[in-house]
Order: sequence, then structure tokens, then C-alpha cells
Amino acid sequence: MSRHAGPGGEAGPPPLPEPSYAERARTLVHLARAGTLSTLSRRHPGHPFGSVMPYAPDDHGAPLLLISSMAMHTQNLEGDPRASLLVTQPGWAEDPLAGGRVTLMGRAARVEAPGQPPAREAYLARHPKAAFWVDFEDFSFWRLEVSDVYFVGGFAAMDWVTSAGYAAARPDPLAGVGEDILAHMNRDHAAALVTLARAHADPGATEATMLSVDRLGFRVRIRSGERLHAARINFPREVATAEACRATLIEMLGRDRT
Repeated sequence: MSRHAGPGGEAGPPPLPEPSYAERARTLVHLARAGTLSTLSRRHPGHPFGSVMPYAPDDHGAPLLLISSMAMHTQNLEGDPRASLLVTQPGWAEDPLAGGRVTLMGRAARVEAPGQPPAREAYLARHPKAAFWVDFEDFSFWRLEVSDVYFVGGFAAMDWVTSAGYAAARPDPLAGVGEDILAHMNRDHAAALVTLARAHADPGATEATMLSVDRLGFRVRIRSGERLHAARINFPREVATAEACRATLIEMLGRDRT
């Protein structure tokens, strides 16, 4: 990513530590349940063909698909295995460009017999209703072997992630409880968020909304007069559970109110 110099050509303050784009991409793929699969059309050669696609990530973050041979996207993949899967951050329907999204690019292939039991287990854990059709003769498991990744974390936060970096990363430990933390803080602790925003980001903050949270900190949208902007606030230490996050926020509030 580019780094912009401050006034007079001097470098600005170093960015606050936060999860890498590879970690954030893995976390997003871990949280979502479906994406948009783009294949190359057999009917209109060279044209992309988009499909809504439920998936389950394997241990390396590669999407596992359960698809029917009668589906158009499956027929497209049989003609050309190149494909991409766009996954968007859940809960951002009202402002989709402000949320995260990731595009996984690669080639899709049927899962061979030795890999079918773990693929089945992983997929049904994410999509239990698929048990009604998983054994139909026309359905089979496919895997998108990821060769490149493009991550967008909102405005002015985007870059390519190597497939190796993506595979080696792990979802953030707060991924499964992040939405509950956001809902609780924004519903019940609006004044506390303003206090934290004033202490760590903008002394003139009058409103603050928690946008995301991870093991290293959280992002807030701040209103200060007529200005509306986003800022990151870091935890004093890493947190790995909802209870540790709660205790750390209480500690920070106690310190910032004094």
C-alpha cells in the first residue's frame, strides 16, 4: 500500500497495528456463508456468469462448493475451470462500499474420493439443510483452489494478498462473537464509545459507533461537529475472547475517565 507524507514532506505517524490483510480476508471468508461465483459462460464465450454460491472454507480457506451437474455454473466449470468467488462482509447492506470484501481467484476442481468425507463434514457443518440433497446423484463437491486474493477493507484500504499468505493466515479469534460485541456496545454503551473516541482519536467527538472489532482493537465511526470520519482504537494487549474484550474495554474506560 502507498504511504503519504505529512505536511512539509515529513512522514506521518506510524499506523496502529492491526490484523494483516491476509488475516482479515480469512476472517471474512470464515464469517460469511455465501458469495458470488463468477465462471466463464459456455453459451457466451468469454463472458463472466455470476451465481449465488453457498460455500464452506477448508482448513486453508479454500471454498468448498456443493453443486449440481445440471447447474449452469457447473457446466461452465466443466468447460473452463477458471473462476472467482466474491465474498462481502455480512451486515453492510445499507453501506456495502464501507464494508470489507474479498475476491478469491483460482481454478475449481471436483474433490477426489479421499477428500470427500472431510469436505462433506465441513460443508454440512456450515449448511445443515444441504443434508437433504447432498447425496443426490447429480451433486458433487468442488474446491476452488485459490491462486490469488484481492482484499478491500473499506475506503482506501485494499491490496493483493498472496495465496500462500492467505492459506497461512487464520481467522481472528473474535470473529464468531464480533457482531454481538458491536451490537452490545452500540446499543448499550454509546456514551462509553464517545469517551473512548475522545481519548484516543478525536477530542471533539460527539457520537461514536463501533464498526468492527478484532484481537488488536476496534474501528469507530466518529461524528465531530459537521465532520464524519472513521478511526482505529487499539487495545493495550491482544484479546482472544468476548470476556477478555469486555474486561479490556472496562479497563480502558476506567483509565480514560480519570
